[in-house]
Amino acid sequence: MKSLFREPGFVYYPSRVLTPAAAEKLIFDTIPLFHKEDCAISEAHGRVLRSDLRADRDLPPFDRVTMDGFALRASSLARGVARFRVEATQAAGMRPFALGPGDEACIEVMTGAVLPESADCVVPCEEATREGDWIVAAQAVPSPPGGNVHRRGSDHRAGDVIVRAGARLTGREIAVAAACGHPSLTVAQSPKVAVVSTGDELVEVDALVAPHQIRRSNDHSLRAALIKAGYPRADRFHMRDVRHEIEHMLWHILAEYDIVLITGGVSKGKFDFLPSELERQGVRKVFQSVAQRPGKPFWFGLSARMTPVFALPGNPVSAYTCLHRYVLPALDHASGMAPRTPLAAALAQPVVFRPKLAWLLPVRLSSGPSAQLLATPAAVGNSGDFAGLVDTDGFVELPAGEDEFPAGYVALYRSWV
Repeated sequence: MKSLFREPGFVYYPSRVLTPAAAEKLIFDTIPLFHKEDCAISEAHGRVLRSDLRADRDLPPFDRVTMDGFALRASSLARGVARFRVEATQAAGMRPFALGPGDEACIEVMTGAVLPESADCVVPCEEATREGDWIVAAQAVPSPPGGNVHRRGSDHRAGDVIVRAGARLTGREIAVAAACGHPSLTVAQSPKVAVVSTGDELVEVDALVAPHQIRRSNDHSLRAALIKAGYPRADRFHMRDVRHEIEHMLWHILAEYDIVLITGGVSKGKFDFLPSELERQGVRKVFQSVAQRPGKPFWFGLSARMTPVFALPGNPVSAYTCLHRYVLPALDHASGMAPRTPLAAALAQPVVFRPKLAWLLPVRLSSGPSAQLLATPAAVGNSGDFAGLVDTDGFVELPAGEDEFPAGYVALYRSWV
């Protein structure tokens, strides 16, 4: 299968345990960009724009009436004229009429219509009284030139960049594309992602579960998060701790998928065959450990065809946190998305963390009295307590080396998708 990536990256082999920031930088420096493709506007929602979106003409493209009313000359009002003859009615979508000569001429206009020629303002219906073919304008409310008119080109000029490459397309950007005559958009290709759970103890959700077994949850939760984040082409797999099965399935996955996401099986246990098998199949390790909790045994490498392989810890909280801290930002980076700076949040209460590791601490968000973002710690019991994440909004990253973090301590916050 042809690689989805535009160009090869570079592989590093750090000998030390990495900080989260250093691990992220290695991933970003190594992972190649996805190719570009043209996508119909009807299918573009959620995709990442890869070329600037420009206005094909002035916006608005004409002097646009913004109120139902009567178009006339502001100079007539300035001279004290209050009574005007209605010469025509012009709705939105009609070719513009030309205002006749004389101070008493006006044309009835509807919101969205082109401003009639020779008119330069609009008196709203609420400020005029209709008397057959005439109106009487209220003297108390003058209408200067340009009053109730959205001037041509006042928003953007033809050729202006309105949406820059790197934006994830929402309804707002789609509206701009449609208004500017773009039936298709250049976007990043959507990667095929393999989400692989490992372990003999795992059974499918609908299977009978023995006392010594647990139901698969990692592959379901990670796939759901990938889809929500804008990566819908995600398939689930399961590998038992059987060497020949790992060899066979891994070969097919590495050949067919653009991103491989594995949970479990990369520690140093007797049945953790994945590291050696990944190496045997040409996947070169970039790093294997990050100085953080949860998720210290986090592994990242590249296959011979430049397929990124993320091997996350098997514990659900660790896997879910690493997905949000590293994998989703990496996919955004490979898609060409503009970098998103994490929000800053203040701890709502003090916390203590003795290990010399960064702490990715689940939190609940609220707003303080000065409208600052507050993060209330909601630490889970352990890395297997996935149910403890349900009432949290995301996590803050507390750096290693500081044992105590007082209330008000400002940390970077990342939300769950």
